[in-house]
Amino acid sequence: MSRSGNKKPVGFATHITAGGMAGACEALTCQPLDTIKVRMQLSKSGLAPGTKPRGFIATGAFIIRRETPLALYKGLGAVLSGIVPKMAIRFASFESYKGFLADKDTGKTSVGGIFIAGLGAGTTEAVAVVTPMEVVKIRLQAQQHSLADPLEAPRYRNAGHAVYTIVREEGFSALYRGVSLTALRQATNQGANFTAYQEIKKLMHRLQPDLVELPSYQHMMIGLISGAMGPFSNAPIDTIKTRLQKATAMPGTTAFQRIMAIATDMWKTEGVRSFYKGITPRVLRVAPGQAIVFAVYERVSTMIEKINPRIQEDDGYSE
Repeated sequence: MSRSGNKKPVGFATHITAGGMAGACEALTCQPLDTIKVRMQLSKSGLAPGTKPRGFIATGAFIIRRETPLALYKGLGAVLSGIVPKMAIRFASFESYKGFLADKDTGKTSVGGIFIAGLGAGTTEAVAVVTPMEVVKIRLQAQQHSLADPLEAPRYRNAGHAVYTIVREEGFSALYRGVSLTALRQATNQGANFTAYQEIKKLMHRLQPDLVELPSYQHMMIGLISGAMGPFSNAPIDTIKTRLQKATAMPGTTAFQRIMAIATDMWKTEGVRSFYKGITPRVLRVAPGQAIVFAVYERVSTMIEKINPRIQEDDGYSE
């Protein structure tokens, strides 16, 4: 994802290495915020008259007090097990779609093409990796057992046990519950993310024409801005998805019926604000997370390119 005109788009092995390292750094840094977000989205606090919903800081403090600080990392195993293929698929599919949408004469991809490539990348990662990973992660995060009390046994002991239990009791298809909403969320996330990132990155290069490579702190700032756009655009989708994936399926109902039932119940019992539950920790997780992902990805891929340089005409960015 370099601007330099003599570099070839990085290969699949680089996507696996750089993307996996970037994703692992993001997960280790931001998992506590994701756990708080999930608890807020599942919470029914504030429904009683005269009470307010538990906020971001209060939710985090409640988890720490009730379940110990390590509880903020519930579901981390599921995230780490899927992060390498997720990031590899994200970056590799984005480059593939971008190349397919590039102008045949100039080799450049328009802004609209970049956005569509991002939509495609988000959909691809959602179907291939993200949906089953999120189902397992959310089931683990929703468990409110104390890690300090060995007698308080959880339903799911770890990611592997959660997968086994879900498949045995609910069938393999349960791992793909909410796949349509996950694909829609990931598509809009990555469409906005990649488009904003590449456009801001080109602007930074124009403002600093003497720089061949932007410094890491600038990659982080660009990633921070681009990463914040997705959560604001699809918060209701994410909240409904979380509740759908936490619940067990009701026999005789379709996925669409379950989605509508959840959305209708939220609207009637909790109001429109319930669709934006967890937006604060989600933005605080996703935006810095993307800053870390892009900074680490750019740094690692650049190091790999220096070790194994290859010559190519242009990277295909639109001007």
